[in-house]
Amino acid sequence: MSAPAPALPPQDMTGKVCLVTGANSGIGLVTARELCARGAEVLMVCRSAEKGAEAAAEIEAATGRRPRLYLADLSDLAQVARVAREVKAEHARLDVLVNNAGGHFPRYMESAQGYELTFALNHLSYFLLTHHLLPLVEAAPAGRVVCVASRAHEKSALDLDDPFFKRRARLFQTPLVGAFLVYGTSKLLNVLFTRELARRLKARGSAVTVNALHPGVVRTGFGKDYGGLFNLAARALGLVSISPEQGARTSVYLATSPEVAGVSGGYFDKCREVQPSATARDPAQAARLWALSEGLCEGFM
Repeated sequence: MSAPAPALPPQDMTGKVCLVTGANSGIGLVTARELCARGAEVLMVCRSAEKGAEAAAEIEAATGRRPRLYLADLSDLAQVARVAREVKAEHARLDVLVNNAGGHFPRYMESAQGYELTFALNHLSYFLLTHHLLPLVEAAPAGRVVCVASRAHEKSALDLDDPFFKRRARLFQTPLVGAFLVYGTSKLLNVLFTRELARRLKARGSAVTVNALHPGVVRTGFGKDYGGLFNLAARALGLVSISPEQGARTSVYLATSPEVAGVSGGYFDKCREVQPSATARDPAQAARLWALSEGLCEGFM
């Protein structure tokens, strides 16, 4: 069983503005709630108006502070750009950006732009939303970007010549295998993106920090609606997983703790910096991914 991250002493976030994607459930909801509880003004980006409103009401009931809800399907690059414009129209700075929204899918699916859906949601949304909101983060005294990745990246092979798994479509003939492999690759991209962004920020003397994390194997609703092997896998994972409250601790730590002020380009597990995989540390792959992502997001940047 994965040991949880240590309990965190609360840091005062009064006056700070924090945005959390995928904040209507799981560790995103807990992260938003914990930031509200520390006094932050929290912005939630959710796909569902109904679920987003329910989550905002739950947070308000728990903390006395109601987050601002923004709606977007972050797998759609047009909606990523649109919600970023909405945030920029209402806020002059952003102290913390938590890229948390993500998913895994039981079969091959495509985004509105025709990109493989896991790649679009789990990676391109991080890339494009951060691109648009980075000026707000740089306007904060010590802005932070937090990217939720996963240890699933460690066993993943990277093929940037086939980012949408077109040549490897046979993987999806076994949905459980395909979904986990594609998901793991997307989490590898999260770490590569984090490290390349940190390098670029440092090169231009920016004070913004960016770090990635493994939240642990967290109990979520994953697999419950898929049936078959997915449902069985979800049940098995539930026996060894941790709660969303435990899973959100490292996200909250990276968003709030003075211990990581000035730390950038790191990968954290249980609130401690650890080494990601060798592939995740490859600067050539990180630079190549950046160039690929810019090309795929052209027209939305």
